[in-house]
Amino acid sequence: MARDAEDIKYRGRRRWTGNHGRVWFDGALIFEIVKFEAKVTADREDVIIGESKDSKITSLTGEGTLTVKPVFNRSCQRFLEEWSAGHDPRTMVVATLEDPDMIDAQRESIVIDNVWIKEIGLMQFEKGKVVEKEFPFGFTPQDARFTESVAQ
Repeated sequence: MARDAEDIKYRGRRRWTGNHGRVWFDGALIFEIVKFEAKVTADREDVIIGESKDSKITSLTGEGTLTVKPVFNRSCQRFLEEWSAGHDPRTMVVATLEDPDMIDAQRESIVIDNVWIKEIGLMQFEKGKVVEKEFPFGFTPQDARFTESVAQ
């Protein structure tokens, strides 16, 4: 049966949800994942042409955040020890987003290498709330690549 263009593009069931997103950090699946974000920002320098302000890309910045509802202290101790010893550890992050209702069961995956952690929250809690930990990270944009992407 041919796919109806209206069904493919405009039906709510075809929209992504994060329920089936997965993240691997340092080769280990993080089953406590709540939220993942990775983005690249174009750093720009102003260029004045006549009376107009334009801009030129001078570099790219890669950054993101990994949010978990931890069950155990996964890598905090390791990173704290490495930092305290004067080391700057790097890792790889792999993220995959899939949804059973996606057209033709397609999915998107990205591999981000040369990832560094920017901040480690040693402990935080609030009575009556499930604990969440947020790990901001940076990466070099040239070390990020999509390995799978959704086609039309």
